[in-house]
Amino acid sequence: MGVEEPKVSYVSKDELICPVCDAEFHREELLSGSGRLIAGAITDELHRLYEPSARYGNVYPLVYQATVCPECWFASMDKDFFLLPEKIKDKVKLDMQKRISETSQIFPGVDFHENRSLTSGAASLYLVIFCYDYFSKEVSPTIKQGIASLRAGWLCEELHAKNPGEHYDWLALLFKKKARFFYSEALKREQSGAEPIAGIKNFGPDTDKNYAYEGMLYLSALLNFKYGPMEDPLKRKAYLEEAKRTIARIFGLGKSSKSKPGPLLEHARNVYNDINKELNENDD
Repeated sequence: MGVEEPKVSYVSKDELICPVCDAEFHREELLSGSGRLIAGAITDELHRLYEPSARYGNVYPLVYQATVCPECWFASMDKDFFLLPEKIKDKVKLDMQKRISETSQIFPGVDFHENRSLTSGAASLYLVIFCYDYFSKEVSPTIKQGIASLRAGWLCEELHAKNPGEHYDWLALLFKKKARFFYSEALKREQSGAEPIAGIKNFGPDTDKNYAYEGMLYLSALLNFKYGPMEDPLKRKAYLEEAKRTIARIFGLGKSSKSKPGPLLEHARNVYNDINKELNENDD
């Protein structure tokens, strides 16, 4: 008998029926415990890094987060899969070839009948971004598109580390810029009343901790700082000043709150100082 290969995931016994094409399928879920996930540092983008395990190697929890129909490639985050408005289902069905074709051009060879890989994990998140355009404002689709964009960027960075020279670094940057747009747009819509954020329970952005609304504010500022327009100095300055004000709001909330996650405040202070430095340099 051969040695059994260590498992990092399993196929759920619960059968799902796609709300678009009625295909029956089962989700692949990440197994926990037994040293599969060894937590490492948290980046300034609130992304949890994991150390490779001697037994299981590299494990990427983000790969398993999206639910994707393996037949029509309709996708969403897990809890929203059956919340697609009835009136738009025909359009989603008609768009099947479009989303399959677009996704396959970016991530060739992906097959959602197979176990998830880094590539299909990134593709699943791209499909989430694509498909949340179909959802109503009550499920807060815009911020979910922002989170999915950020996660897709992180997975593309991992793909670049494994496959340098295949332009995954460029794709990662593109997803980060999309995340910047969606985070900013979600805040605008929430503040104007056009789209509430009550439809999201876990702001992530990663799977290990919920940084809540303050995390959304922080990431909106950070993404503007890191990935906002660079060409126009006046526009850049306006973005930085807005980002600085947003970060200052977190400081005000955080000083008196013992429940505020420590890493968020630490990163917020660092970003605030970096923004201040750039603004001061530009004023000289």
